[in-house]
Amino acid sequence: MKNDIRNISSDALKSWLISHGEKPFRAKQIMHWLWKQPVQDFDEMTNLSKPLRHALKSDFVLSQLHLVTTQNSSDGTVKTGFRLSDNEFIEGVLIPSKERVTACISTQVGCRMGCKFCATAGLGFHRNLSAGEIYLQVWHLNQIAEEHYKTGLSNIVIMGMGEPLDNYSAVTTAVQFLTGDEGLGMSHRRITLSTAGVADKIKQMADDGIKIKLSLSLHAVNDKLRSQIMPINNKHTIQVLAESLQYYHGKTNHRISYEYVLLKNINDQEIHARELAEFTKITPCKINLIEYNPVSGLGFEKSTEESTQRFMKFLEGRNLIVKLRRSRGADVDAACGQLANKFRNK
Repeated sequence: MKNDIRNISSDALKSWLISHGEKPFRAKQIMHWLWKQPVQDFDEMTNLSKPLRHALKSDFVLSQLHLVTTQNSSDGTVKTGFRLSDNEFIEGVLIPSKERVTACISTQVGCRMGCKFCATAGLGFHRNLSAGEIYLQVWHLNQIAEEHYKTGLSNIVIMGMGEPLDNYSAVTTAVQFLTGDEGLGMSHRRITLSTAGVADKIKQMADDGIKIKLSLSLHAVNDKLRSQIMPINNKHTIQVLAESLQYYHGKTNHRISYEYVLLKNINDQEIHARELAEFTKITPCKINLIEYNPVSGLGFEKSTEESTQRFMKFLEGRNLIVKLRRSRGADVDAACGQLANKFRNK
């Protein structure tokens, strides 16, 4: 099987060029077509000779990503669906606000974490996305943002379909191109990676000097409850997570963000707020309380407004930085995995 050319390094590309009697500076030209101005056919690399383009076609394939559906919400949110080369399907979301346009991107086709309240879990796990597929998703969303909102992306959150740290190599490679001059050139500070809590990879992020922001999808702070709604907690327990976060903060000095979806009568009571306030003492942090976007058939409801406000005020009373993120795109398939579930058999 031919290798996807977007999966090889610049140095490897230079070696390939030399072995084919080409000058190594051609690698910079090719990298431009791969990342700065992504093409879907080698013949679009118009400053390369025809023999070189033919050789590239003989030895490599190009990542493909095709926009197949767009849903526009009344609140301005845009949900997109992309078809991959092997006919798999992934989602991306554009979320506008007064100051920014944020893209929420996927890193896997499906997911193996099995979170009980998440629509993506119903897909099961199909495969990881390549670095090229992750990057192309952002590139396309940036194009859509410019067309739809008349401005490009200001922020990226890696928290769509899949667990990013379960696809560590491809995700971190994609980040290099998203932030590098050869790609989109975005600031590291504008990218947030959200994980369900893969403790060893959190430590690896610190060791590897990955500069993007880290967010933990926490949703419960006792092992019994968290394991019930997030099976990953059976391996990466609250104590194991706490140790990894302290290690991460100690090496990076970055503040941790916690994502906490409020589920009616499950994790939205004062005892849960008290547990959350106690846990967050481990490092400087901020907390994003999330209004649940219900998914048909899963049996979870969003917390009542009264419970939500009580929960939030309890945390604020402990001098914690808390923000409530209201549900967006409720009139389209905005919850992670909803759109993919509709398209998986088409």
